[in-house]
Amino acid sequence: MKYKLVIFDMDGTILNTLEDLTDSVNYSMEKMNFPKHTLDEVRYFLGNGIAKLIERSLPKNTEKSIYEVELSEFTKYYKTHSAIKTAPYDGIKELLKKLKENGVITAVNTNKIESAAIDLCDDYFPALFDIIIGNKKDVPPKPAPDGIYEIIEKASELKNEKIQKKDIAYVGDSDVDLKTGINAGVNVIGVNWGFRGKDFLLKNGAQTVVMNTQELFDLCK
Repeated sequence: MKYKLVIFDMDGTILNTLEDLTDSVNYSMEKMNFPKHTLDEVRYFLGNGIAKLIERSLPKNTEKSIYEVELSEFTKYYKTHSAIKTAPYDGIKELLKKLKENGVITAVNTNKIESAAIDLCDDYFPALFDIIIGNKKDVPPKPAPDGIYEIIEKASELKNEKIQKKDIAYVGDSDVDLKTGINAGVNVIGVNWGFRGKDFLLKNGAQTVVMNTQELFDLCK
């Protein structure tokens, strides 16, 4: 295989979480009598974690105390409503199985809270990811490369060799993902099926965008 380690973003890359995230945003907005948002609006609020998601969902210059209430309401609601409409994108499970069959280490690097990311992977992709790194205390979120560095270290231990950056691909659907991979110095692959789409990714500097999971696997061979 071309790559020894393939790292995936979560929301918009392996899981279509947009409807559950939108419903949770609108639940928290409704609690405080703020306007609700459409799927397309929330689509462009995503990418930098839930703190930024709520900040972007609120009217400008909202007081910090109100923001904190909104964030708390969203977090509580999403914790029990994160898998109502969420589903894997077509072909993702099969892709992961083929990569693992070929000896590739598979990982997730997401701005979603790490415990939630682990739960979702357990629910939708049992035993298909070797390493899952999410948002956690004292680790800066994407596009900071820290999560990728942690994954490389753990993957090198699993492989019992130092995995070089040329042997790593980062797969994502947003400009945040592009920046994350570039900041880490690894190969970056954009996916058309996520929250942004091919045209957006190309305009934001993507060198490679795949249209489906078969194209992604062919790139990894």
